[in-house]
Amino acid sequence: MRENRVRTLWADDRPVVNGWLAIANSYSAEVMAHEDFDSLTIDMQHGMVDFQAAIAMFQALSTRNCTPLARVAWNDPALIMKSLDAGAYGIICPMVNTREECERFVGACRYAPVGYRSFGPARGILYGGADYAAEANDTVVTLAMIETAEAMANLDAIMSVNGLDGIYVGPSDLAISLGHPPSPEPVAPNVLEAIDEILAAAARNGVKAGIHCPNGASVREKFQRGFRFATVTNDARLMAMAAKAEIAAARA
Repeated sequence: MRENRVRTLWADDRPVVNGWLAIANSYSAEVMAHEDFDSLTIDMQHGMVDFQAAIAMFQALSTRNCTPLARVAWNDPALIMKSLDAGAYGIICPMVNTREECERFVGACRYAPVGYRSFGPARGILYGGADYAAEANDTVVTLAMIETAEAMANLDAIMSVNGLDGIYVGPSDLAISLGHPPSPEPVAPNVLEAIDEILAAAARNGVKAGIHCPNGASVREKFQRGFRFATVTNDARLMAMAAKAEIAAARA
């Protein structure tokens, strides 16, 4: 089966630089794939991406060796399984608040006997290879999003679920849940303490910790703190940031 670069890097305790695709377009996805991201996540929750657009984007990502991931819209087994069948090599699942929700998420990503994923990897087998059925359970990665006060109360219960590979902090939703405005780089003391607590719980339970960041400098700082998966904002924001900088340079 084709290599999952996320797993390869994690096996060497190396961090994963993840890109984020919010624009529903295969060309922009292909452009991002030709940069040096370790993985690229198609955002089907808050991005402008439906399932049909995601298929073309997965095909565009396969032109390079970055690992294709998907952030699904919800903890919905049907969408999780379809995203994997379409070629996602990992799923980021939002709003995982309890052990039971995490078990439902992980189970949808694994074939029996360890899960309940239905077999039919229409494009997954084209991308992954003829041995997909035998290797998928050990290749696909699962990341549960920790982004609420309820999840904070259940960290060890969530992170000890068998088959969970990592967690992913949603800073803005976490800030809202803890009584603050949304922020991609929280500054409120209790939110920062919560992120530290999540990171410690991940280490305690042997899962990788990931987080969404507003820029590359933030990603580097998170890696230095122990995170092993971090996202450099998203394609739409990168385009807007570059445009703003070049317009300012032109008008200077």
